[in-house]
Amino acid sequence: MTETELIEMARAYVALSNAHQLELVLSLFAEDATYYSAYVGSFEGKAAIASMMEAFFNRYQDIYWQVEAYQYTEEGTIIFDFIRHATDSETGEFVEVAGREVVIFSDKSLISRVEVYRPE
Repeated sequence: MTETELIEMARAYVALSNAHQLELVLSLFAEDATYYSAYVGSFEGKAAIASMMEAFFNRYQDIYWQVEAYQYTEEGTIIFDFIRHATDSETGEFVEVAGREVVIFSDKSLISRVEVYRPE
């Protein structure tokens, strides 16, 4: 895939997440994908990622990621900074969290790895 196509895939991943279309979000992941987040931990395989995302979206039902720009850094890798806006359904507290996300695509145009970091 070209740099432009990969950026568009990353945009689609965020847009589907913002639309709370979890089934479509998960369709972007390879079966053996891995997911690391400084906020929620590490997960291996699409099934584990799906369980984590379902729990996360249930807890933050109005979640929305604000992304200004997507950057292609190396073959198959897109990086973007975000601000996540959501209400924690467990506490009722509105939370804004900043971070950086790295999305790595496989040669089959599926997400093979996601890494989410806290701001430095």
